[in-house]
Amino acid sequence: MATSTVYTPLVRPALNPTAAFPASEPSGRAVVPAHALIEAQSKRSRVIKRTGDLLLSLAVLGLGSPLFLLLAILVKFSSPGPVFYVQRRVGRSYREFGCIKFRTMRPDADRILHALLEQSPGLSAEFKKDFKLKADPRITPIGRFLRRSSLDELPQFLNVLRGQMSVVGPRPIVRAELERYGDQMDTVLAVRPGLSGLWQVSGRNNLSYPSRVRLDVSYARRQTFWLDLTIIIRTIGVILLPMDRGAY
Repeated sequence: MATSTVYTPLVRPALNPTAAFPASEPSGRAVVPAHALIEAQSKRSRVIKRTGDLLLSLAVLGLGSPLFLLLAILVKFSSPGPVFYVQRRVGRSYREFGCIKFRTMRPDADRILHALLEQSPGLSAEFKKDFKLKADPRITPIGRFLRRSSLDELPQFLNVLRGQMSVVGPRPIVRAELERYGDQMDTVLAVRPGLSGLWQVSGRNNLSYPSRVRLDVSYARRQTFWLDLTIIIRTIGVILLPMDRGAY
């Protein structure tokens, strides 16, 4: 697995007023840049959150190593290709990083996506709406289990350890999603994206895209230790009892 730990700054993209699914109505307030919002955050709360991230990540990576090894073996022997999949995501202050997951798709998934969308207008419309496909033919059998249980995201504790993500935070988004957040982008990207968050425990892909954005904005504005603890507890329930919580 080759991943880069070097952050690549992104230029804040110009907003497209005709983009689908606007995140919110114009607020009439001046947009505060992400770096200014970061500087305004309480240093004490940031230190507490980062300390908690480090302790929990070290505990999960250490105690969970047998489970990691088992899942890695299942992924490796269930289909050809690497164990991990690394995708570029946008983190705090518009910095890109490689988001790590257990591979849940066939190794040529990115290459054949364009052909799939061209062949099926329905799939194309679904992907344009949600950046995901509910019945994605590229997903492997073990990949479906990993996605439904959210176990494919366990390697992201490495991202947390590196300081690229937090245990709890907004969704880590791809660059193409930035304009969907409208003038709320800087608010969301003033905090580290999370391995879990309000979106993950509130229905995930069963929610509309504007609802996802509102949850991310809500978390970024009112994050507290107790809110993080509540989300972590609810996340454990989602993993143990996945049922239909929108994970696919």
